[in-house]
Amino acid sequence: MIYSFYDNKLDIKRYALMRGGENIPVEPQVFDILHVLAENAGSLVTKDQLIEAVWEGRIVSEATISARINAARTAVGDNGRDQRIIRTVPRRGFEMVAEVSIQENAGPVTRPELRQTIRYAASADGTSIAWSSAGEGTPVLYAWHHLSHLEKDWYSGLLRRGLTALAEKHRLIRYDIRGAGLSDPIKREDSLEQHVDDMIAVADAAGLDRFPIIATLQAAAVAIRLAARWPDRVSRLVLHNGYARGRATRENAPIDSANDPFIALLKSGGWGDPDNGFMRAWATMVLPTMSFDETTELIQLIAHACSTEDALLQRNLIDNLNVLDDLAKVRAPTLVIHTQMCTIHPTAEGRRVAAGIPGAEFLEVDSSNSFPISSDPAFGRIFDATLEFLDRDKEN
Repeated sequence: MIYSFYDNKLDIKRYALMRGGENIPVEPQVFDILHVLAENAGSLVTKDQLIEAVWEGRIVSEATISARINAARTAVGDNGRDQRIIRTVPRRGFEMVAEVSIQENAGPVTRPELRQTIRYAASADGTSIAWSSAGEGTPVLYAWHHLSHLEKDWYSGLLRRGLTALAEKHRLIRYDIRGAGLSDPIKREDSLEQHVDDMIAVADAAGLDRFPIIATLQAAAVAIRLAARWPDRVSRLVLHNGYARGRATRENAPIDSANDPFIALLKSGGWGDPDNGFMRAWATMVLPTMSFDETTELIQLIAHACSTEDALLQRNLIDNLNVLDDLAKVRAPTLVIHTQMCTIHPTAEGRRVAAGIPGAEFLEVDSSNSFPISSDPAFGRIFDATLEFLDRDKEN
């Protein structure tokens, strides 16, 4: 939905305000105020209605409301004297008096501004693991892939929509695995067991007793091992393009790791460089549907995620993991979602996981990406299915 008034355009889908064709940065609450007023253009919006819509009913001062209204007026080129766009009705509320036209645009409306807090948990061997919390409600532990950065991912155009979808309905717990983002470096002797310890440490630090897990890519193996060993801790599992065995343990795996394109990239010196052809080719293989700008953003995220040395250690560990024997021991209700045309982790690996976990559900989606991003046409189906599966506990 796009609301147009004077020379302003308020784009709800993109969460953007433009004036005179230029992007105008606004605070989230200011944007939400403009949204409410534009949606009710020509009608009085009481202060109570505004507080309910923008502050979700929390107590706020008159000074706070006035400050946000003044900021909204400044953003759209109005002021308290002229009130050409936003009129104050004393002791009542506010009204958008400008003529507003509405244009529909495809896609869901998002209100992505949510705050996260980042803290640290000590794993069993003393390694510091950075974890974050955002949103309220029933908790969910979201275990991401091995190239993460809690702060950078949170504001990423590629990932933000998915994180928001979860945090708007749940208390979203995320963490950087050892060797990535804000956590301590990985050690050469580390194994899958240390990653399981890290996941438990984060759950304990977040005060989670029994909790659902969403796990992506290699994090699925960690979650499977945890669920198999501590069935009382895991209430549900959702696995996005997860696998139970690393690439080096599969049929037709290259005998010489030097033939692995990812290893070759790491050793080429192009790690994290958007101008490096090998780096861009690898990123495109991971997420084939990305645009040129999205590919650049992914490479920049990766550059922040970890060093070349840590990436090599991570890759060696991930490529050799194997939790096939743990599958039958998982008791948590499980949903396995896998993209149909993923070249790095074929859908057969997802089917193997679903077939091995008793009672697991399997959903194959029409995509070639290794993990869900906002612009992927399959994004909505992946997260709708994820949220519906998690919400089944509320129905019981």
